[in-house]
Amino acid sequence: MAEVLPTNHRSENRHQGYGSMIKGNVEERLTSFRSGLTLGEMSGSLGDLGTLLPILLSLALTGQIDLTASLIFGGVWNIVTGIMFRMPMCVQPMKSIAAIALTNQMSRGAVMGAGISVSMVIFFLGATRTIHLVKKFTPMSVIRGIQLGTAISFAGKAAALVKQANTFGGEGWDWANNYEWACASFIIVFLFYYRSKRVPTAMILFFIGLIIAFIKLYTNPPNGANYPKIGIYTISTIVPTVEEFKHGFLSAGLGQIPLTALNSVIALAALANDLFPELPAGTPHISMSIGVMNLVGCFFGSMPFCHGSGGLAAQYRFGARTEVSIIVLGSLKIFFGLFFGSSLMGLIQSFPSSILGIMLFISGVELGAAARSVNDGVVDDQKRHANFIVMTVTAGMLVGFSNDGIGFLGGMVTALSFYIGSRIGGTMDNDNTGILPEGLPLRENVLQADSTAALTTVPCESNDEQQEGGSTHKMVFGERESASSHQSV
Repeated sequence: MAEVLPTNHRSENRHQGYGSMIKGNVEERLTSFRSGLTLGEMSGSLGDLGTLLPILLSLALTGQIDLTASLIFGGVWNIVTGIMFRMPMCVQPMKSIAAIALTNQMSRGAVMGAGISVSMVIFFLGATRTIHLVKKFTPMSVIRGIQLGTAISFAGKAAALVKQANTFGGEGWDWANNYEWACASFIIVFLFYYRSKRVPTAMILFFIGLIIAFIKLYTNPPNGANYPKIGIYTISTIVPTVEEFKHGFLSAGLGQIPLTALNSVIALAALANDLFPELPAGTPHISMSIGVMNLVGCFFGSMPFCHGSGGLAAQYRFGARTEVSIIVLGSLKIFFGLFFGSSLMGLIQSFPSSILGIMLFISGVELGAAARSVNDGVVDDQKRHANFIVMTVTAGMLVGFSNDGIGFLGGMVTALSFYIGSRIGGTMDNDNTGILPEGLPLRENVLQADSTAALTTVPCESNDEQQEGGSTHKMVFGERESASSHQSV
């Protein structure tokens, strides 16, 4: 018998399969990228500037971050997360760290230490899948409350930006930054609110603001303002000392951890699954993405970055639907960071806060709208009422104390108290839901009638609805109407 030698056909086919798979994936992505180059996507990429520019400018003016490094690494993370998640995943500042750094005048090394320490914790939660435990035991009503509270906080910060204009006609009126620009921007956005893919409102507002900033910079520049100057701008490494690392973590990092874990990971994943159900974003991947961003960028003086549900909501509202928007945005950031760098400080400083405030306000409105689904799929009135109470408590405490962690704890304690109360005392009293006791059986009967009507079908007798090989069916609503009328009587 002739000896049969082993062949590598299976291995060759496997490698050919891998090659074909990679080639097909690249071709599909290129096709998607070309088809995604629309005005709506370009407009959506600018939707989160209301959050980014004020914090970026404030930290850069005080020397607590490097503007060049922040633009370059912000652009790199835009591109990387766009490719990884295939959606307009935003890259925005760690707001709690920024606020505490500005208030306490922290050194650049301490700011970097805060960003690195938070990212180590968030990366650990993602890599070990521990973040799943946080998500598993966090009720959806608490997550929606965090989104609603963050939306209201955005509205407050937006109002503060608009108030910086401080003029509405009359003496001392500033043509470049006033309430008139804010009112016009507000009307433009809501006039085309549901046409953002066809009318690029964010792009319109951005270019109006950019033109105003150029004119103001060259006619009435702020004190000591820099002018844009083309060149090659480089970055250098920054290694925080042990004391800076400790100070950054204890002063700013601890407060940022719950904000990042809840709003930038869990609430973001919930919103991403709402907006892009065909592209589920896993919480571990989001956690590790945030970790990598700062474990690399903060060693070069980049602003501590994270993702955020508010940024995703803003970009989506202004027209972003694919990763194309943030890949283009990331490329622009890298270009301006490399060739203009810190010379852009004066231009950013001259951008009208009245327009930025409206853009930030819209991102808050869109994020808050996600809270409307807190009772989706919940039929029982008592559960619906309890969910709304938990959401309201979470949002109220978050806004009242300006702390995501306190809002989260308030919501969790409320939800746990409701659960324990129901286990000990049974069902809640009917009148606690705001519905009259005699009205509750009415709703149950109507819902039962709806279910019966939905399941009841009869053959259609109309010739127009006959199909070859069988008859179509239609819903019978007579029982629903009859049940409702009898109950009304």
